Amino acid sequence: MSYGFYQLVRFIALIGFGVLAYKAIEENKNTEMIIYGGLALLFQPFFKIALGREIWNIVDVIVGVGLIASLFMIKTKS
Repeated sequence: MSYGFYQLVRFIALIGFGVLAYKAIEENKNTEMIIYGGLALLFQPFFKIALGREIWNIVDVIVGVGLIASLFMIKTKS
């Protein structure tokens, strides 16, 4: 993929995690707010965090699994 694609994904992730952090603040869920805020900072496109390709792949998988797990936890609470 091109570099621009990854920049777009990082920008979308920043916005998405920012919205999730804001919703967590509204619901007084401080732990989730810290997690989503940290992920927003980790994936932000303005100041790169150089972790190396292998570590970024691991981080991406862990975050993806965590997001999917949080969707299932929300559905079971409803």
